[in-house]
Amino acid sequence: MSNTELKESVKVLNECIELQLNKSRDYQNPNSRVVQAMYYTRGIDTIHDILHAKMLRAQSLLEAAHVGQEPNFESIEDTYKDIINYASFAVSWMRGKIHGQNLDADMFNREIVEESTSTFSVGTTSSKNYNINTEKGN
Repeated sequence: MSNTELKESVKVLNECIELQLNKSRDYQNPNSRVVQAMYYTRGIDTIHDILHAKMLRAQSLLEAAHVGQEPNFESIEDTYKDIINYASFAVSWMRGKIHGQNLDADMFNREIVEESTSTFSVGTTSSKNYNINTEKGN
């Protein structure tokens, strides 16, 4: 294969790059205060849910194709390109590189709080100490 010939899979990745850039102009246009991270309120879990929904869509389209039904709007190829792009969003999120992402949060978009503990005794005759995690959400 010469340097000018690309593997088809690389061509697909280039198409996904173009699609992602074009869609981002609509989803995060300069006239809006909405940034990409706002779409993923539960961080990686939200992106995973979107990927799962895309896989279910692909399954539905494949099952319909088995009986000769054509999609009305988005093709199977379009769905797989969306999966590729959302997988790239998942990796970007895990790297902390999604525009607007709170870097003081974990990958699930939960605020990271330094662990602090309190100690107390239970009952008048007990000498057992219990640590209570005072982190938010627990």
